[in-house]
Amino acid sequence: MAIMCCIQTLPNREMTVDEFKAWLRRFDMDRDGRISREELKAALQSLHAWNAWWKARKGMKEADTNRNGHIDNKAKDEMDKLVKYAQQHLHMKIYEDYSW
Repeated sequence: MAIMCCIQTLPNREMTVDEFKAWLRRFDMDRDGRISREELKAALQSLHAWNAWWKARKGMKEADTNRNGHIDNKAKDEMDKLVKYAQQHLHMKIYEDYSW
């Protein structure tokens, strides 16, 4: 008997800011354009990150500047802080795409 399994592809640990945002949007379960702590935890779990719940909590604390419990995709300062957190604590290389 064959066992079928879906293997979720992990994002490349090197990506542009737009690719990072697109990857995060996959975890926006309620499609409101914002990332909650639970959605961020699911994203980190997809990376097989140890203590994803703790890292999600810490990432929210650092990036959620208005303290509404969500990281708004349209709020540049919040997304910039989340990108910085991912670079420093998740060892992801995220860069601006300067190709014209």
